[in-house]
Amino acid sequence: MATAEVSPGALLLELVMVPVSDIDRAKSFYADQVGFEVDLDVSPAEGVRLVQLTPPGSYCSIMLSSGIPHADMPAGSLRSLHLVVADIEEARSRLIARGVDAGEVEDLGGVLYVGFADPDGNTWTLQHMPWRT
Repeated sequence: MATAEVSPGALLLELVMVPVSDIDRAKSFYADQVGFEVDLDVSPAEGVRLVQLTPPGSYCSIMLSSGIPHADMPAGSLRSLHLVVADIEEARSRLIARGVDAGEVEDLGGVLYVGFADPDGNTWTLQHMPWRT
């Protein structure tokens, strides 16, 4: 898991809770199909489970959890988290090869997008900004 220096005044977004109905199914989807790295899978207390995964090269991870009341959201309610990529065609092809139902490439004003969803319906967007490569 990559980490960034925390400088004075910084507000680093490093963890996003992803609401799912089946942690094992979601963990398999994100690790085996999307290619996220599994950072941890722990049960620190009875009825609590935490699974943290990180996209390749990212400083921000996702958390799949159960038994955490303040993190309770309806499964599938997260929308359009963006994963920035250097080559959208290659990233889309990689997802499709791993069994992810990735949409077509859309060009919206010079920025390219591809959408996909996890098994619960949380949606994700690959984003390619050509000037960033």
